[in-house]
Amino acid sequence: MAVDDVVLINDQWYVPAASSHTDESTRVLKHNDTFAVFDRYGDIQHLGIGEQGIYHQGTRFLSYFELSINQRRPLLLHSIVKEDNTLLTADITNPDLYQENQLVTRKGIVHIFRSKLLWNGVYYERIRLFNYGDKTLNLYLDIQFGADYADIFEVRGAKRCKRGQVLPVQHQGQELVFSYRGLDNETRRTRILSSQPPDNQGEGRICFAIELLPKEKKQFYLTIACEIETNKPAILTYQEALANSNQAVTAAGKRIGHVFTSNEQFNDWLNRSAADLQMLTSQTEQGNYPYAGVPWFATPFGRDGIITALQYLWLNPQLAQGVLGFLAATQATEENAAQDAEPGKILHETRKGEMAALHEVPFWRYYGSIDATPLFIVLAGAYYQRTADQPFLEAIWPNIEAALYWIDNYGDCDGDGFVEYARHSADGLIHQGWKDSDDPIFHQEGSPAEGPLALCEVQGYVYEAKKIAAKLATLLGETSRASELEHQAEALKKKFNQAFWCEEIATFALALDGHKRPCQIISSNAGHALFSRIANPEYAQKVAETLLSEASFSGWGIRTLATTQARFNPMSYHNGSIWPHDNAIVAMGLARYGFKDQAQQILSGLFDASITMDLHRLPELFCGFDRLPGQGPTLYPVACSPQAWASGTVFHLLQACLGLTFSEEKPQIRFYHPRLPNYLQRLEITNLRFGDAVIDLSLRRHLHDVGVNVLRKVGDIEVAVIV
Repeated sequence: MAVDDVVLINDQWYVPAASSHTDESTRVLKHNDTFAVFDRYGDIQHLGIGEQGIYHQGTRFLSYFELSINQRRPLLLHSIVKEDNTLLTADITNPDLYQENQLVTRKGIVHIFRSKLLWNGVYYERIRLFNYGDKTLNLYLDIQFGADYADIFEVRGAKRCKRGQVLPVQHQGQELVFSYRGLDNETRRTRILSSQPPDNQGEGRICFAIELLPKEKKQFYLTIACEIETNKPAILTYQEALANSNQAVTAAGKRIGHVFTSNEQFNDWLNRSAADLQMLTSQTEQGNYPYAGVPWFATPFGRDGIITALQYLWLNPQLAQGVLGFLAATQATEENAAQDAEPGKILHETRKGEMAALHEVPFWRYYGSIDATPLFIVLAGAYYQRTADQPFLEAIWPNIEAALYWIDNYGDCDGDGFVEYARHSADGLIHQGWKDSDDPIFHQEGSPAEGPLALCEVQGYVYEAKKIAAKLATLLGETSRASELEHQAEALKKKFNQAFWCEEIATFALALDGHKRPCQIISSNAGHALFSRIANPEYAQKVAETLLSEASFSGWGIRTLATTQARFNPMSYHNGSIWPHDNAIVAMGLARYGFKDQAQQILSGLFDASITMDLHRLPELFCGFDRLPGQGPTLYPVACSPQAWASGTVFHLLQACLGLTFSEEKPQIRFYHPRLPNYLQRLEITNLRFGDAVIDLSLRRHLHDVGVNVLRKVGDIEVAVIV
């Protein structure tokens, strides 16, 4: 593992430019709390930042895995992850094989097919060999394994003063077992089983001597179980696991809406995004939850889960219910400085693994997020509007009230009417908005802003949260509470537009520092003020012009920071890069103020970017260089891919352009001034559910508007189009 490639600077993980997992394309599988990162061969190598491996509950259970033929690495023909993400397949072949310096088998005679999947904590692989030659071949298939039991934070670069005990490797017939006794007193085992006895084995290696007749096919299976003393998974056959995986994908598809267009490349983006969201979604006791991303964030994150659920809400409201249920169940109930926790605050992230269990990192349950709490209320209101599910709303109303209590009594730490952050945990995040690296908040000349910091977008989230909470309170018969919340929201809107607007840069300040001085920086954060509708209309127009200017819009998307700003760097994590989810939120804000052409411009830029990406998958972020003819975007070296809110981007963008909303009162689906770009002549939405009703719609682009036709309707549901 290339531990030296990752260093810790100012409490933030930093990866030097010499390290990159874009040096080699990787292939990702995930199911619930288990994920795997392979190279294109289907092996696990020590490359780049060394993130490849099979991980389970925050620990790497397999850190090395390589197949060789006659002590040589095969030649790669092709590898792909199936469109629904259930299966990784790799086609490889033999290189030139020598014996005593004599060529005995030319390359390309033996086809080796590998297919891999994950199911409930177990990895399954089928290896199939076929001899296309005209003579019998004697082959030696070596498979080497290694298990370092590195915590995910160790893989990211954390140095530990002490580790647990690596136990002796055990070879028992068709089983190979690695073990590690952690400092948390948990014994973790990697149990490797082969479907046939190896002909030789030792030191984490198994070898098969295979005689392959002309045109003969042989196959065998490997199974790798990730075992923890308190949680040992059931081991199935490859065929059983594959059948279960396929059934789960089919069942999930029946519960959600689907989108199909007249553009096949756009469909590739849609299909991969939907499949990635399905793969990243894990089961919790409260329902399904989208884990943030692979490899670094394969765990529940509050902000990420909420935004992903908002993006996908119109097609899959059950995901939002799972997110709300999980975050309500983990909402903080007491003060804990080590966790940045305060009563009513919504979770930032939760981790499993040895280091989290031992509190070597504060992320067992960590609450260092300034925006997850108001966004929780925003999602609750959007979920109710989408589903009219009043019983669930009533069940989480105490959590909504607790979140409002936190906003008023803890979020506004200096009593000025704005919500600010300053960390309490010595090991926690310095910056606690969505731009949570070590240097994203600064003044015009580049000097860092001193806290507590009131972020532009957070005030908008609080405004929208209180407007929504007022409506929900009215629904529940609490009229005086509703009036109070409505008054607070309007007062905040007035105060925000006065304090944050910066005429000199024609946009809202990035933040107010601890002395209430505005950080006069042109950033994408201002677009979030349109998303929440806190911006006055005359300011919204100027923000739109600023964000779509050449300094902010690269041609692929809106940069986090304009090129004219002091700390702009197109290769920076938050100071000049392009984040798909950020762009989708801005596009939704633009659409809410009527700027549909600008929203379509963002959609088109990211669509073009997706065409150039491996598997048509938008990563967490990419670099903010100008778009150049004949060239794709420049990748960011350690971006997560897939990332949940990057996967949800396309659905949010479409919703923005279509002006698609729901009314829980009718019930009714509404399209406000729907628009489609010229490369989408037709769009179909099928299996769109509202309560017991289901509807299929066909949308067709015309010169000046979009026509909407009902293809199928079952139950009580209306469609309204405002052109």
